[in-house]
Amino acid sequence: MDRIKKNFGFGAMRLPMKDGKVDIPQTCQMVDAFLEAGFNYFDTAHGYLDGKSEPALRECLTSRYPRDRYVLTTKLSGYLFQRQEDIRPLFEEQLQDCGVDYFDFYLMHAQGAENFAVFKERRAYETALELKAEGKIRHFGISFHDRAEVLEQILTEYPQIEVVQIQFNYADYDDLAVESRKCYEVCRKFGKPVIVMEPVKGGNLVNLPKKAMEVFQELGSASPASYAIRFAAGFDGIMMVLSGMSSLEQMEDNISYMKNFQPLNEKELEAVGKVQEIFRSMNLIPCTACRYCTAGCPQKISIPDLFAVMNTKMIYHDWNADYYYNEVHTKQGGKASDCIKCGKCEQACPQHLHIRDLLADVAKEFEK
Repeated sequence: MDRIKKNFGFGAMRLPMKDGKVDIPQTCQMVDAFLEAGFNYFDTAHGYLDGKSEPALRECLTSRYPRDRYVLTTKLSGYLFQRQEDIRPLFEEQLQDCGVDYFDFYLMHAQGAENFAVFKERRAYETALELKAEGKIRHFGISFHDRAEVLEQILTEYPQIEVVQIQFNYADYDDLAVESRKCYEVCRKFGKPVIVMEPVKGGNLVNLPKKAMEVFQELGSASPASYAIRFAAGFDGIMMVLSGMSSLEQMEDNISYMKNFQPLNEKELEAVGKVQEIFRSMNLIPCTACRYCTAGCPQKISIPDLFAVMNTKMIYHDWNADYYYNEVHTKQGGKASDCIKCGKCEQACPQHLHIRDLLADVAKEFEK
Protein backbone atom coordinates (compact mmCIF):
# COMPACT_ATOMS: atom_id res chain seq x y z
CA MET A 1 0.00 0.00 0.00
CA ASP A 2 3.00 2.26 0.43
CA ARG A 3 3.25 2.58 -3.37
CA ILE A 4 0.03 4.61 -3.51
CA LYS A 5 0.97 8.25 -4.00
CA LYS A 6 -2.31 10.11 -3.41
CA ASN A 7 -5.87 9.47 -2.24
CA PHE A 8 -7.54 9.78 -5.64
CA GLY A 9 -8.01 6.91 -8.11
CA PHE A 10 -9.02 6.44 -11.74
CA GLY A 11 -12.06 4.16 -11.96
CA ALA A 12 -12.30 2.43 -15.35
CA MET A 13 -16.00 1.52 -15.32
CA ARG A 14 -17.07 4.58 -17.31
CA LEU A 15 -14.28 5.16 -19.83
CA PRO A 16 -15.05 7.33 -22.87
CA MET A 17 -16.74 5.32 -25.62
CA LYS A 18 -16.96 5.80 -29.39
CA ASP A 19 -19.02 3.60 -31.71
CA GLY A 20 -19.41 0.97 -28.99
CA LYS A 21 -15.68 0.76 -28.30
CA VAL A 22 -13.42 2.45 -25.77
CA ASP A 23 -12.10 5.74 -27.14
CA ILE A 24 -8.42 4.75 -26.91
CA PRO A 25 -6.84 8.10 -27.90
CA GLN A 26 -8.86 10.02 -25.30
CA THR A 27 -8.30 7.35 -22.64
CA CYS A 28 -4.54 7.57 -23.29
CA GLN A 29 -4.73 11.34 -22.80
CA MET A 30 -6.59 10.81 -19.53
CA VAL A 31 -4.07 8.25 -18.29
CA ASP A 32 -1.20 10.58 -19.17
CA ALA A 33 -2.79 13.55 -17.41
CA PHE A 34 -3.56 11.43 -14.34
CA LEU A 35 0.00 10.12 -13.98
CA GLU A 36 1.56 13.49 -14.77
CA ALA A 37 -0.43 15.03 -11.90
CA GLY A 38 1.14 12.57 -9.47
CA PHE A 39 -1.66 10.02 -9.12
CA ASN A 40 -1.11 6.31 -9.79
CA TYR A 41 -4.11 4.19 -8.66
CA PHE A 42 -6.27 2.49 -11.33
CA ASP A 43 -9.37 0.38 -10.67
CA THR A 44 -11.08 -2.00 -13.11
CA ALA A 45 -12.95 -5.32 -13.28
CA HIS A 46 -13.25 -8.10 -15.84
CA GLY A 47 -16.87 -7.31 -16.64
CA TYR A 48 -16.64 -3.52 -16.82
CA LEU A 49 -17.76 -2.09 -20.18
CA ASP A 50 -18.77 -5.60 -21.29
CA GLY A 51 -15.20 -6.85 -20.97
CA LYS A 52 -13.56 -3.85 -22.64
CA SER A 53 -12.14 -2.12 -19.54
CA GLU A 54 -9.19 -4.39 -18.68
CA PRO A 55 -7.89 -4.57 -22.29
CA ALA A 56 -8.25 -0.79 -22.56
CA LEU A 57 -5.98 -0.34 -19.55
CA ARG A 58 -3.47 -2.70 -21.15
CA GLU A 59 -3.48 -0.57 -24.29
CA CYS A 60 -3.50 2.84 -22.59
CA LEU A 61 -1.56 2.19 -19.38
CA THR A 62 0.37 -1.02 -18.83
CA SER A 63 1.90 -1.26 -22.31
CA ARG A 64 2.99 2.37 -22.18
CA TYR A 65 4.40 2.77 -18.66
CA PRO A 66 6.79 0.75 -16.47
CA ARG A 67 5.17 -1.39 -13.75
CA ASP A 68 6.38 0.81 -10.91
CA ARG A 69 4.50 3.85 -12.26
CA TYR A 70 1.03 2.56 -11.42
CA VAL A 71 -1.01 0.62 -8.87
CA LEU A 72 -3.59 -1.66 -10.49
CA THR A 73 -6.72 -3.13 -8.90
CA THR A 74 -9.16 -5.58 -10.42
CA LYS A 75 -11.87 -7.86 -9.06
CA LEU A 76 -13.27 -11.39 -9.01
CA SER A 77 -16.94 -11.26 -10.01
CA GLY A 78 -19.24 -14.07 -8.91
CA TYR A 79 -21.08 -14.49 -12.19
CA LEU A 80 -17.81 -15.32 -13.98
CA PHE A 81 -17.06 -18.57 -12.15
CA GLN A 82 -19.22 -21.57 -11.25
CA ARG A 83 -16.74 -23.52 -9.10
CA GLN A 84 -13.39 -23.04 -7.41
CA GLU A 85 -11.55 -24.64 -10.32
CA ASP A 86 -12.72 -21.80 -12.62
CA ILE A 87 -11.00 -19.05 -10.61
CA ARG A 88 -7.37 -19.55 -11.54
CA PRO A 89 -7.97 -19.72 -15.33
CA LEU A 90 -10.10 -16.58 -15.02
CA PHE A 91 -7.37 -14.88 -12.98
CA GLU A 92 -4.75 -15.74 -15.59
CA GLU A 93 -7.05 -14.32 -18.26
CA GLN A 94 -7.31 -11.11 -16.25
CA LEU A 95 -3.52 -10.86 -15.99
CA GLN A 96 -3.30 -11.29 -19.76
CA ASP A 97 -6.08 -8.80 -20.48
CA CYS A 98 -4.42 -6.22 -18.25
CA GLY A 99 -0.90 -7.00 -19.50
CA VAL A 100 0.66 -7.50 -16.07
CA ASP A 101 2.32 -10.26 -14.04
CA TYR A 102 0.54 -9.40 -10.76
CA PHE A 103 -2.20 -7.20 -9.36
CA ASP A 104 -1.54 -4.75 -6.58
CA PHE A 105 -5.07 -5.27 -5.21
CA TYR A 106 -7.51 -8.08 -5.95
CA LEU A 107 -11.02 -7.61 -4.60
CA MET A 108 -13.86 -10.04 -4.12
CA HIS A 109 -16.47 -8.13 -6.13
CA ALA A 110 -19.86 -6.83 -4.98
CA GLN A 111 -19.94 -8.69 -1.71
CA GLY A 112 -23.18 -8.92 0.21
CA ALA A 113 -25.07 -11.64 2.04
CA GLU A 114 -26.00 -13.57 -1.12
CA ASN A 115 -22.71 -13.16 -2.98
CA PHE A 116 -20.65 -13.91 0.11
CA ALA A 117 -22.41 -17.26 0.51
CA VAL A 118 -21.58 -18.13 -3.11
CA PHE A 119 -17.93 -17.06 -2.73
CA LYS A 120 -17.62 -19.12 0.46
CA GLU A 121 -19.15 -22.20 -1.15
CA ARG A 122 -16.71 -21.95 -4.07
CA ARG A 123 -13.74 -21.13 -1.79
CA ALA A 124 -12.99 -17.92 -3.65
CA TYR A 125 -11.44 -16.17 -0.64
CA GLU A 126 -9.12 -19.10 -0.02
CA THR A 127 -8.06 -19.19 -3.67
CA ALA A 128 -7.34 -15.47 -3.68
CA LEU A 129 -5.25 -15.83 -0.53
CA GLU A 130 -3.29 -18.63 -2.22
CA LEU A 131 -2.63 -16.31 -5.16
CA LYS A 132 -1.41 -13.69 -2.72
CA ALA A 133 0.96 -16.18 -1.11
CA GLU A 134 2.31 -16.91 -4.60
CA GLY A 135 3.00 -13.22 -5.19
CA LYS A 136 0.39 -12.79 -7.91
CA ILE A 137 -1.65 -10.50 -5.67
CA ARG A 138 -0.05 -7.91 -3.41
CA HIS A 139 -3.14 -7.05 -1.36
CA PHE A 140 -6.46 -8.83 -0.83
CA GLY A 141 -9.79 -7.10 -0.20
CA ILE A 142 -13.47 -6.83 -1.00
CA SER A 143 -15.85 -4.44 -2.66
CA PHE A 144 -19.08 -4.34 -0.73
CA HIS A 145 -22.77 -3.57 -1.34
CA ASP A 146 -25.01 -4.51 1.57
CA ARG A 147 -25.91 -3.61 5.13
CA ALA A 148 -23.34 -2.92 7.81
CA GLU A 149 -24.16 -6.09 9.77
CA VAL A 150 -23.20 -8.21 6.73
CA LEU A 151 -19.90 -6.36 6.40
CA GLU A 152 -19.19 -7.01 10.06
CA GLN A 153 -19.83 -10.74 9.51
CA ILE A 154 -17.45 -10.90 6.53
CA LEU A 155 -14.65 -9.02 8.30
CA THR A 156 -15.07 -11.26 11.34
CA GLU A 157 -14.87 -14.46 9.28
CA TYR A 158 -11.97 -13.24 7.12
CA PRO A 159 -9.61 -11.04 9.13
CA GLN A 160 -7.09 -11.45 6.26
CA ILE A 161 -9.05 -8.81 4.32
CA GLU A 162 -6.77 -5.79 3.98
CA VAL A 163 -9.02 -3.18 2.35
CA VAL A 164 -12.74 -2.61 1.88
CA GLN A 165 -14.29 -0.74 -1.03
CA ILE A 166 -17.68 0.77 -0.19
CA GLN A 167 -20.18 3.14 -1.78
CA PHE A 168 -19.75 6.40 0.11
CA ASN A 169 -21.16 9.81 -0.77
CA TYR A 170 -23.15 12.55 0.89
CA ALA A 171 -26.46 11.42 -0.65
CA ASP A 172 -26.09 7.87 0.68
CA TYR A 173 -24.44 8.80 3.97
CA ASP A 174 -27.53 8.04 6.08
CA ASP A 175 -29.53 6.19 3.42
CA LEU A 176 -31.39 3.25 4.97
CA ALA A 177 -30.67 0.94 2.00
CA VAL A 178 -27.01 1.75 1.36
CA GLU A 179 -25.91 2.53 4.96
CA SER A 180 -22.74 4.35 3.85
CA ARG A 181 -21.99 5.80 7.25
CA LYS A 182 -22.61 2.55 9.11
CA CYS A 183 -20.43 0.55 6.68
CA TYR A 184 -17.68 3.14 7.04
CA GLU A 185 -17.92 2.83 10.83
CA VAL A 186 -17.58 -0.96 10.60
CA CYS A 187 -14.41 -0.52 8.52
CA ARG A 188 -13.02 1.83 11.15
CA LYS A 189 -13.94 -0.61 13.93
CA PHE A 190 -11.95 -3.38 12.21
CA GLY A 191 -9.10 -1.05 11.26
CA LYS A 192 -9.56 -1.57 7.49
CA PRO A 193 -8.53 1.18 5.06
CA VAL A 194 -11.48 2.32 2.96
CA ILE A 195 -11.65 2.67 -0.82
CA VAL A 196 -14.59 4.84 -1.88
CA MET A 197 -16.64 4.03 -4.98
CA GLU A 198 -19.51 6.10 -6.36
CA PRO A 199 -18.50 9.37 -4.65
CA VAL A 200 -20.67 11.25 -7.16
CA LYS A 201 -23.33 8.50 -7.21
CA GLY A 202 -23.08 7.64 -10.88
CA GLY A 203 -23.26 11.31 -11.88
CA ASN A 204 -26.33 12.09 -9.77
CA LEU A 205 -24.27 14.49 -7.65
CA VAL A 206 -23.00 16.27 -10.76
CA ASN A 207 -26.27 16.79 -12.63
CA LEU A 208 -28.00 18.37 -9.67
CA PRO A 209 -31.53 19.74 -9.34
CA LYS A 210 -31.68 23.50 -9.83
CA LYS A 211 -32.15 24.28 -6.14
CA ALA A 212 -29.16 22.14 -5.20
CA MET A 213 -27.01 23.67 -7.91
CA GLU A 214 -27.84 27.14 -6.62
CA VAL A 215 -26.61 26.19 -3.14
CA PHE A 216 -23.15 25.34 -4.47
CA GLN A 217 -23.08 28.28 -6.88
CA GLU A 218 -23.34 30.61 -3.90
CA LEU A 219 -19.96 29.25 -2.76
CA GLY A 220 -18.17 30.05 -6.02
CA SER A 221 -17.35 28.47 -9.37
CA ALA A 222 -16.17 25.01 -8.23
CA SER A 223 -17.89 22.05 -9.88
CA PRO A 224 -20.58 20.01 -8.08
CA ALA A 225 -18.27 16.98 -8.41
CA SER A 226 -15.61 18.75 -6.36
CA TYR A 227 -17.84 18.97 -3.30
CA ALA A 228 -18.90 15.33 -3.60
CA ILE A 229 -15.40 13.93 -4.04
CA ARG A 230 -13.82 16.14 -1.38
CA PHE A 231 -16.64 15.21 1.03
CA ALA A 232 -15.76 11.53 0.69
CA ALA A 233 -12.00 12.08 0.80
CA GLY A 234 -12.18 14.14 3.99
CA PHE A 235 -12.97 11.28 6.38
CA ASP A 236 -10.33 9.54 8.48
CA GLY A 237 -9.28 6.15 7.19
CA ILE A 238 -10.17 6.85 3.55
CA MET A 239 -7.27 5.38 1.59
CA MET A 240 -8.65 6.11 -1.87
CA VAL A 241 -11.56 7.86 -3.57
CA LEU A 242 -12.34 6.53 -7.05
CA SER A 243 -13.85 8.59 -9.83
CA GLY A 244 -15.25 6.91 -12.94
CA MET A 245 -14.22 9.62 -15.37
CA SER A 246 -15.46 9.41 -18.95
CA SER A 247 -13.79 12.44 -20.56
CA LEU A 248 -10.56 14.40 -20.43
CA GLU A 249 -12.58 17.40 -19.22
CA GLN A 250 -13.80 15.44 -16.19
CA MET A 251 -10.25 14.26 -15.53
CA GLU A 252 -8.88 17.80 -15.59
CA ASP A 253 -11.64 19.02 -13.26
CA ASN A 254 -10.99 16.21 -10.76
CA ILE A 255 -7.23 16.80 -10.83
CA SER A 256 -7.70 20.52 -10.17
CA TYR A 257 -8.99 19.97 -6.62
CA MET A 258 -7.45 16.60 -5.75
CA LYS A 259 -3.84 17.36 -6.68
CA ASN A 260 -3.47 19.45 -3.54
CA PHE A 261 -6.41 18.02 -1.63
CA GLN A 262 -8.15 20.05 1.07
CA PRO A 263 -11.15 18.69 3.02
CA LEU A 264 -14.41 20.63 2.89
CA ASN A 265 -14.45 23.62 5.22
CA GLU A 266 -17.30 24.43 7.60
CA LYS A 267 -19.17 26.59 5.07
CA GLU A 268 -18.89 23.94 2.37
CA LEU A 269 -20.10 21.21 4.73
CA GLU A 270 -23.09 23.37 5.58
CA ALA A 271 -23.89 23.66 1.87
CA VAL A 272 -23.65 19.88 1.47
CA GLY A 273 -26.14 19.53 4.32
CA LYS A 274 -28.59 21.78 2.48
CA VAL A 275 -28.21 19.73 -0.70
CA GLN A 276 -28.79 16.52 1.26
CA GLU A 277 -32.11 17.93 2.45
CA ILE A 278 -33.10 18.87 -1.11
CA PHE A 279 -32.42 15.32 -2.30
CA ARG A 280 -34.42 13.83 0.57
CA SER A 281 -37.40 16.02 -0.31
CA MET A 282 -37.43 14.95 -3.99
CA ASN A 283 -37.65 11.16 -3.51
CA LEU A 284 -35.49 10.45 -6.56
CA ILE A 285 -34.64 6.88 -7.64
CA PRO A 286 -31.16 6.25 -6.16
CA CYS A 287 -29.78 4.38 -9.20
CA THR A 288 -26.04 4.71 -9.89
CA ALA A 289 -26.23 3.33 -13.45
CA CYS A 290 -23.78 0.51 -12.71
CA ARG A 291 -25.82 -1.55 -15.22
CA TYR A 292 -25.46 -4.83 -13.32
CA CYS A 293 -29.23 -5.19 -13.70
CA THR A 294 -29.30 -5.16 -17.50
CA ALA A 295 -27.07 -8.17 -18.19
CA GLY A 296 -29.68 -10.76 -17.22
CA CYS A 297 -32.87 -8.92 -18.22
CA PRO A 298 -34.80 -11.23 -20.59
CA GLN A 299 -36.78 -8.25 -21.92
CA LYS A 300 -33.64 -6.20 -22.70
CA ILE A 301 -34.95 -3.25 -20.70
CA SER A 302 -32.34 -0.51 -20.26
CA ILE A 303 -33.32 -0.05 -16.63
CA PRO A 304 -30.78 2.64 -15.60
CA ASP A 305 -31.69 4.80 -18.59
CA LEU A 306 -35.40 4.58 -17.79
CA PHE A 307 -34.72 5.48 -14.17
CA ALA A 308 -32.57 8.41 -15.32
CA VAL A 309 -35.37 9.86 -17.45
CA MET A 310 -37.79 9.34 -14.56
CA ASN A 311 -35.49 11.34 -12.29
CA THR A 312 -35.14 14.01 -14.98
CA LYS A 313 -38.93 14.29 -15.17
CA MET A 314 -39.15 14.65 -11.40
CA ILE A 315 -36.44 17.34 -11.34
CA TYR A 316 -37.35 19.44 -14.37
CA HIS A 317 -41.02 18.60 -15.11
CA ASP A 318 -40.57 19.25 -18.83
CA TRP A 319 -41.24 17.43 -22.11
CA ASN A 320 -37.61 16.50 -22.68
CA ALA A 321 -37.76 13.40 -20.47
CA ASP A 322 -40.80 12.11 -22.38
CA TYR A 323 -38.94 12.54 -25.66
CA TYR A 324 -35.92 10.57 -24.42
CA TYR A 325 -38.13 7.83 -23.00
CA ASN A 326 -40.17 7.34 -26.17
CA GLU A 327 -37.77 8.30 -28.95
CA VAL A 328 -34.38 7.25 -27.58
CA HIS A 329 -34.46 4.61 -24.87
CA THR A 330 -37.54 2.58 -25.88
CA LYS A 331 -37.78 3.30 -29.61
CA GLN A 332 -36.65 -0.27 -30.41
CA GLY A 333 -38.49 -1.88 -27.50
CA GLY A 334 -37.65 -2.47 -23.86
CA LYS A 335 -40.40 -0.32 -22.35
CA ALA A 336 -40.92 -0.34 -18.60
CA SER A 337 -44.25 -2.10 -19.15
CA ASP A 338 -42.42 -4.98 -20.85
CA CYS A 339 -41.12 -6.12 -17.45
CA ILE A 340 -42.22 -9.70 -16.71
CA LYS A 341 -41.28 -9.32 -13.02
CA CYS A 342 -38.78 -12.19 -13.04
CA GLY A 343 -36.69 -10.42 -10.38
CA LYS A 344 -33.25 -11.07 -11.89
CA CYS A 345 -32.52 -7.33 -11.86
CA GLU A 346 -33.25 -7.03 -8.15
CA GLN A 347 -30.91 -9.93 -7.36
CA ALA A 348 -28.11 -8.08 -9.18
CA CYS A 349 -28.79 -4.56 -7.89
CA PRO A 350 -26.11 -3.30 -5.44
CA GLN A 351 -28.53 -0.59 -4.26
CA HIS A 352 -31.21 -3.15 -3.30
CA LEU A 353 -33.81 -1.22 -5.30
CA HIS A 354 -37.32 -2.60 -5.76
CA ILE A 355 -36.81 -2.40 -9.51
CA ARG A 356 -40.02 -4.16 -10.52
CA ASP A 357 -42.15 -1.69 -8.57
CA LEU A 358 -40.11 1.24 -9.85
CA LEU A 359 -40.53 0.11 -13.46
CA ALA A 360 -44.28 0.03 -12.87
CA ASP A 361 -44.04 3.66 -11.70
CA VAL A 362 -42.03 4.56 -14.81
CA ALA A 363 -44.60 2.91 -17.07
CA LYS A 364 -47.39 4.80 -15.32
CA GLU A 365 -45.58 8.11 -15.87
CA PHE A 366 -44.44 7.69 -19.48
CA GLU A 367 -46.90 5.23 -21.04
CA LYS A 368 -50.16 7.02 -20.31
